[in-house]
Amino acid sequence: MITYTHIESPLGQLLLTSSEGKLSGLYFADDRRARIGSSWVQQERADIFLKAAQQLKEYALGKRQRFDLPLSAQGTAFQASIWNIIHAIPFGRTITYTELAKRAGRSPKDARAVGIATGQNPICWIIPCHRVIGKDGALTGYAGGLPRKAVLLEFEAVRAAGRKAILVEPADQPAV
Repeated sequence: MITYTHIESPLGQLLLTSSEGKLSGLYFADDRRARIGSSWVQQERADIFLKAAQQLKEYALGKRQRFDLPLSAQGTAFQASIWNIIHAIPFGRTITYTELAKRAGRSPKDARAVGIATGQNPICWIIPCHRVIGKDGALTGYAGGLPRKAVLLEFEAVRAAGRKAILVEPADQPAV
C-alpha cells in the first residue's frame, strides 16, 4: 500500500509517498510525476512523513547536511546503483554525469544513460540529484526545475563554506 501527504517547504509544496513505512517518493508539486494514484491512501500524520518534514526543515535552516530516513526508491538495478552513488555525494559538493558514470564502473560514454537514471530519481532533494551537473559546470536537468537546483547548490556552497544561510524559494520560480 502506498500512502501519501503534501507538505510545504521553502522550495514549494511537496508530495511525499511511502511504502511499508519507508519514504518512496518526494516530488515537487509542479513535477509531472507528482500525481496521486487512485489506490493510494492519504496519511498526513504518518511517522515517516513527520520525520521527513522535520529533517527538511532542519536542512533548510542550515542545521542538517544529511538526511537519515528509511528509503524505498523503486527502480531498476541500474537506476538503484546510480541513486546509491548520488546519495553518497557530500553536502556542498558536485560531480559531473561523466564522473557519476565512472563511479558506477561505466564508461564516460555512458553519461547520457546515467543522466536518464538520475532524472528518474523518485526521492529528489533527499537523494541529492541536484548535486550532479554537466561536464562544463552547467546546471542541467532537475525535476524541480533549474531555478530550484541553483538555489539548492548555492545554499549548500554557502553552508559548506561555514557561512550562515537559510534556504528560500527562488524568486523566479512560480508559486505552487
